[in-house]
Amino acid sequence: MVGLSLLTLLCHWAVSMLLKELTSLASPLSAPQVDKLKQLTAELSPLQLAWVSGYLAASAQGQEGAPPKNQSGQTLTILYGSQTGNGRGVAKALAAKAQSLGYGVNLASMGEYNVRNLKQETLLVAVVSTHGEGEAPDDAIELHKFLGSKRAPKLDKLQYAVLSLGDSSYEFFCQTGKDFDARLSALGAKPLLPRVDCDVDYQSQSDSWQTELLERVKPLLQVADGAATNVVSINAANLGINSNTGQEYDKQNPYSAEVIVSQKLTGRDSLKDIRHLEIDLGESAISYQAGDALGVYFHNDEALVAEILEVLALAPDTRVQLGAESLELRDALIEHKELTQLYPGLVQFWAETVESGELLTISQDKEQTRRFILSHQLVDLVKRYPLNGAKLDSAQALLDKLRPITPRLYSIASSQSEVESEVHLTVALVEEERDGQRRFGAASHFLARAEEGAQVRVYVEPNKHFRLPEDPQTPVIMIGPGTGVAPFRAFMQQRVAEGVAGDSWLFFGNPHFEQDFLYQTEWQQYLKSGALSRISLAFSRDQAEKVYVQHKIKQQAKELWQWLERGAHIYLCGDAERMAKDVHQALLEVAMEQGGLTHEAAEAFLDQLRSAKRYQKDVY
Repeated sequence: MVGLSLLTLLCHWAVSMLLKELTSLASPLSAPQVDKLKQLTAELSPLQLAWVSGYLAASAQGQEGAPPKNQSGQTLTILYGSQTGNGRGVAKALAAKAQSLGYGVNLASMGEYNVRNLKQETLLVAVVSTHGEGEAPDDAIELHKFLGSKRAPKLDKLQYAVLSLGDSSYEFFCQTGKDFDARLSALGAKPLLPRVDCDVDYQSQSDSWQTELLERVKPLLQVADGAATNVVSINAANLGINSNTGQEYDKQNPYSAEVIVSQKLTGRDSLKDIRHLEIDLGESAISYQAGDALGVYFHNDEALVAEILEVLALAPDTRVQLGAESLELRDALIEHKELTQLYPGLVQFWAETVESGELLTISQDKEQTRRFILSHQLVDLVKRYPLNGAKLDSAQALLDKLRPITPRLYSIASSQSEVESEVHLTVALVEEERDGQRRFGAASHFLARAEEGAQVRVYVEPNKHFRLPEDPQTPVIMIGPGTGVAPFRAFMQQRVAEGVAGDSWLFFGNPHFEQDFLYQTEWQQYLKSGALSRISLAFSRDQAEKVYVQHKIKQQAKELWQWLERGAHIYLCGDAERMAKDVHQALLEVAMEQGGLTHEAAEAFLDQLRSAKRYQKDVY
C-alpha cells in the first residue's frame, strides 16, 4: 500500500508539472483542452497514470524550449455535432485512422470548440447530424449560428470536408450538413471533396468517405523532416476510454445485460401501458451520469415476421445473405432488419415492384411519402399493396432494401449514486390500431414483453447537454410530462445522494391522476423530505377542459420568473413534435409578461439561457 501511494503521489506530481508546462508553452492545446486533460488524469488509476505520465514526459522533453513538433506540417481538426452518438462515432473512427497514419489530429465536439480558433484552421472536417425538422444537434447550435453570423471570419486559407448524417424519412434530410457546407464555402473555404449525405444506414458510405478523405489530405499532412506528427488533443470521452476497465461498450459493442424488474406503472384502466424496467449491468463497470440515455437493441416480434412472410408467400427457411453471413430469412428479419419504420426508398421500391400507380404517386411526393411513412409499417405496406401476380425477384431482393435494425435511445431514469450497477428505464408501449390490427413500436414492444431474466443488449449514450448545474445549490425547474419524467427521477436521486435539498420544481402531466401518475409515491416522499420543493401537476382529462403542463407554466408565471431571476436552470424532456413547442411558447409568454420583453427579446432571452446551459432539452 505504501508503494502504491508513493507511485500515485509521484505520478500526480509528474502529470501536474507537465500540465503546468503545457499551459505555459505556446502549444496547440487550448485552455479547455488542458482542462480536459486534467479531468482525464483525475479519473485514471495509479498504473494508468504511470503510463500516461511517462508518455507525456517523453513528449514534453522533446518539445522543451522549442516549437511544437508538427509546426512544419498541419493538423487535421475533426469536429462533430451529434444528437444520438452516430456523428461522434464516425468522427472518433476517422481520428483513430488519421492517428494511425501519424497525422496530427484535433478531435472535439462542436459544443466544446472555441469558434475564435476557426480563422486559424487550415484543414477542417465536420461530421454533423440533423435533429428534428432540419435543426442542428445541441452541440452544433453555437457553431452553426456563428458561421451564419456577421462575426464569422473569412476562411480563404481553409480546406474542409463535410459528412452529413440524417434520415431520409424527414423532409429536411441532412439539412445541418448542407448548411455547414454552404456557409464554409461562402466564407471562402475550399472543399477537399464534395459533401456526402448519409442516410440511417450510413456505415458503408462513411467508410468510403473516410478512406477518400485520408488519401486526399495525405500530401497536406506530411511533416517536412518526414517524422510523424503528434495527436494534439486528448479527451477521455472522445477517445472512448473507460477508466474502470479499459473495456468500451458502445453502439458497435453493446453489453448483454439482464432485466431484473419489469413493472407496469400505469393503472388497470389507463389508456397507456407504461413500464418501469430495472436492468443489471453486472460486472461490466459501465458508468453513466444523470441525463444520459441508454441505447437498446431489440428483436422484432416473431408473430409480425410470420405475418409478413405469409403475405409475401416467402418460406421462413429460405437462405439469405447478410454480408458474409448466411442465415434463414426468418432469423434475418427477427434479428437484423427494421420492420416497423419505413423510409422513402423502400416505398418507391415496393411501388415499382407491385406496379401500383397510387403508390407511385405517393412515392414521388415528399409530403405524401412522409405522411405514409408515419402511418404504415412494412406489413401494412405489403398488405395494402399486395403483389397480385407481380413478382418479387427474390427474398434477398427485399432483404437488401430493408434497413438494419438501429438501437433506440431511452432517457435513463436512475442515478448510479442510488442504484449502483443497475440502470432504470421508463418505457411507454407504442401501440396503434390499423385496419383492425394492433401494431406496435418494435423496441417498446420488445421491452414490454421482456420478462425478468431476459437478456437485452445495451450501451450508454452520453448526453453532455442535459446535465444538472455544476453548483448543486442552483435552482432547477424540470418539465417532463409522460415518460419525459424519466431523467428527472435520475436528477432527484442524484441530488439526494449529494445531500442537496429544496430549490427544485417539477412540472408533470398525463391523462388521469389515478391511472397515470408515474412514480407518485416517490415524488410525494421527495416533497415530504424537502428534496423536492414544488410540484405542478397537469392531468389533462380529469376535468372538462384539457390542462397540460404549458398551462401550468403560464398559471404560475410570476413564481417561475422569480426562479429564473435567481438563476434557475430549466430542463425539458419528452415529445418534440407538440409538447416541446407548446412549452417553449409558454416560456416565451412568461418572459414577455413578467419580464416586459418583446417577442424578439424573449426569444433572445431563451437563446441566452440555452447558450449558458440554463435551458436544456432532451426531446424526441
